[in-house]
Amino acid sequence: MSPTPAAHVHHVLFLCTGNSARSILAEALLNHWGGGRFRAYSAGSFPVGRVNPRALALLEHLGMPTEGLRSKSWDEFAGPEAPALDFVFTVCDAAAGEVCPIWPGHPVTAHWGVADPAAVEGSETEQMAAFREAFRVLENRIKAFTALRPEALDRLALKQQVDAIGRQG
Repeated sequence: MSPTPAAHVHHVLFLCTGNSARSILAEALLNHWGGGRFRAYSAGSFPVGRVNPRALALLEHLGMPTEGLRSKSWDEFAGPEAPALDFVFTVCDAAAGEVCPIWPGHPVTAHWGVADPAAVEGSETEQMAAFREAFRVLENRIKAFTALRPEALDRLALKQQVDAIGRQG
C-alpha cells in the first residue's frame, strides 16, 4: 500500500492598508483555529511598520501566540519566493478598493470588511472594546471558513462561500 499523501495546507493572506490591527488579528486567529490545514499571513498596501499595541495586548490576554507578527508590505507575497496563495481576504474597505498585485497561485479572493478598531477615539476601555469587537467578528468568520472543505468545492462554490462569510456580522 502506498503512503497517504500529506494534506494540502491552504495559504491565506489577509490584507489591510496599514497591516497593524485587523489583518494581524485575522492572521493570528486563522493560525490558531486552522488546525494545521491553513497557514495565515497578513500584509498591507502601505504598512505602518509596527503592530498596534492593543492588538498584541488583546491576543496575549486571550492566550494566543504573537511571536512573528509584524507589519509588512504585500510586496513580500507577490514575488517568486512567496508562497502560492489559495485565498486572499481584504479586511478593510480601503484595501478592497486598491489595485492588488498578481498573487502567486491565483487565489480565491473575498472582502471581509471589519470596522477599524485603531480608528476609535475615546477612553482606553472604549478603544479596547473596539478591538474585542473586531476580534469577535473575525473569529466568527474564521471559524466558518475553517469549517469549509476547500478541496471538496469547485472554485465558484468556494468563491460564493467565502463571499457569504464576509457578509457575516
